[in-house]
Amino acid sequence: MLVSAKEMLDKAKAGHYAVGQFNINNLEWTKAVLQTAQELNSPVILGVSEGAGKYMCGYKTVVGMVNGMLEEMNITVPVALHLDHGSYDACYKCIEAGFSSIMFDGSHYSIEENVAKTKELVAAAHEKGLSIEAEVGSIGGEEDGVIGMGECADPQECKMIADLGIDFLAAGIGNIHGKYPANWKGLSFETLDAIQQLTGDMPLVLHGGTGIPEDMIKKAISLGVSKINVNTECQLSFAAATRKYIEEGKDQEGKGFDPRKLLAPGAQAIKDTVKEKMEMFGSVGKA
Repeated sequence: MLVSAKEMLDKAKAGHYAVGQFNINNLEWTKAVLQTAQELNSPVILGVSEGAGKYMCGYKTVVGMVNGMLEEMNITVPVALHLDHGSYDACYKCIEAGFSSIMFDGSHYSIEENVAKTKELVAAAHEKGLSIEAEVGSIGGEEDGVIGMGECADPQECKMIADLGIDFLAAGIGNIHGKYPANWKGLSFETLDAIQQLTGDMPLVLHGGTGIPEDMIKKAISLGVSKINVNTECQLSFAAATRKYIEEGKDQEGKGFDPRKLLAPGAQAIKDTVKEKMEMFGSVGKA
């Protein structure tokens, strides 16, 4: 059964580790993440962007697939199904579809409008038992056509949003979606520390987890980050393993073109990536 992400992230904040959000794109992706979480006895958050939701035929299809897999695969670890970078309208659609958690990304609005919309969505989400994430400051790079310059969040604005009753907060601290460029300046721990001091026990979220060095990940967790999002790294590992299988001519051997064989190396690569991240984040054995 899907659960809100609130309890798992409150435990992570208190225990000084982080829960991974791994974005899903299809059945293979979801199966690989769930299998790994179960094997490692780790809580996990399945992230769904608006683009991925459309690709998978809609939010109700995603909910049906995930709920079916939880039952058929006998998944016993805590699993949250979370809308990633949701618009105002998408948040309501996911609440109705049966998601257990949503993110409202109002970072591109004025702080006044971000506050007003977030406050409304907090009430709507909590009425149905969902957890809700909000964002202040932009995450650099591009995701589903949403482009951010990577501005660091204003700690005072973070406190304004945190005080609305959200369950966890995404704040821009120099992090970027996608691959990090060679001239990346790194995370602003000064900003992160100031945000934690003003928001207290609020679990903080680090978007753009792909490519951030392990020492920075560990320091971010020590400063209150309890949820780390990983998407690009799973895509890269899936693509590399699939390309290797085809280039080595494995798809020409026997029934190597069978999609169950063709997609298996990529699915295993996702599992390996998720395992590596869960170990790095410290969530193994914390279900």
